[in-house]
Amino acid sequence: MSTKETGSAATPAATAAGEARPKARRSPPKKPSGLRARLRALYEGNSGGAHRFRYALLAFDVFTVLFIIGTSFMPRSQTIESIDIVFGVVILADFISRIYASHKPLREFLRLSTWADVISIVSFLLPIVGEGAGFLRILRTLRLLRTYQLMERLRADSRVFRRNEEPIIAIVNLAVFLFVMTGLVYETQHWRNEAIGNYVDALYFTVTALTTTGFGDITLSGTVGRLTAVIIMIFGVTLFLRLVQVLLQPRKVRFTCPTCGLKRHEIDAVHCKACGTVLAIPDEGRF
Repeated sequence: MSTKETGSAATPAATAAGEARPKARRSPPKKPSGLRARLRALYEGNSGGAHRFRYALLAFDVFTVLFIIGTSFMPRSQTIESIDIVFGVVILADFISRIYASHKPLREFLRLSTWADVISIVSFLLPIVGEGAGFLRILRTLRLLRTYQLMERLRADSRVFRRNEEPIIAIVNLAVFLFVMTGLVYETQHWRNEAIGNYVDALYFTVTALTTTGFGDITLSGTVGRLTAVIIMIFGVTLFLRLVQVLLQPRKVRFTCPTCGLKRHEIDAVHCKACGTVLAIPDEGRF
């Protein structure tokens, strides 16, 4: 037998031997079990219980905001401080659970909302009367931004939200900014500025500064006060103009085109304006 024939005959055998060797298999990633799995199911799952849980968190955030506003009109007392501690414990439990359930816990600390939670937890558990770090409780409002993870569920549950998503988001953004700045104005001014006696006075100034009306009956004293007014005017006007833009532009619905992927269309669209594909946008019969 020639060398050429031997080589050609050995090649299939060598190939078969190579194929017979078992390949190294990567072990699948370990699935979380126990408490972590249950927490992830609540914070990230799609079950009815998970949706109700996240709605409850949203309601708690709103109630916390109302509590902060309401107590600004009341003198500090043992009862209010006890309620503060209860809020702090609930927020701390939510914070620990969220970090524990996270796929990358350390990355959570790169988010502003995480540090807002840390600051507000300290503020609720260690109440500071009148001044100091009291105004940092207002950062609790930033947790409303974190609840935007409920967007998909709100689109599925609420026809009003689906049809008015952009105006609602713009209103929430403006309201969060307005509330944060009002709290900052109140906590930094009420102890040295006679014109800022309660939360309504601070809200009145914030709105007049945001709309650049500037009646002049209330002004902020000191360098910090002037810088605060500048921030309110620059960022507040931007958010306000965004809201006006959303309200005046034609309404659109969110529906992904099966051909080109365009997600937003006119409310009565029959064809995709990008590729011409016929659309079948669900509609209840009213525009």
